[in-house]
Amino acid sequence: MLGRPGREFGYRREVGWRVGPDGTAVCVHPYRVGLPPGRYASAGEPVPESADEGLLPSEEALRLPEALDDLEGWLVATLRVADDDEIFSAVRRAEQAAAVRFAPDAVVTALRRVLSRELTRR
Repeated sequence: MLGRPGREFGYRREVGWRVGPDGTAVCVHPYRVGLPPGRYASAGEPVPESADEGLLPSEEALRLPEALDDLEGWLVATLRVADDDEIFSAVRRAEQAAAVRFAPDAVVTALRRVLSRELTRR
């Protein structure tokens, strides 16, 4: 499983996603979508018959990122490994950790986007 995106999967702001060396779109956080890494839409690989909800983030994905572009992915990873009864303390810890590296408004914006999806999954 892929962890944190490497330089070979650079985020292209002009298109709004990460691309591989050949320019095709890549998903570098498979646990976010429940599918193993693949180029389903960009290279026509067949989508697996059943999504795996059990995909978990790698240890690398659980480390606070250096780049703001990777903050949402890290937040998702952090919340995906939290037990249901500890989700609110996980959010608090993630917010505190992210605030050390990123501006408060950026952290709040990322949390709002992530929580709007993650809380409905539970």
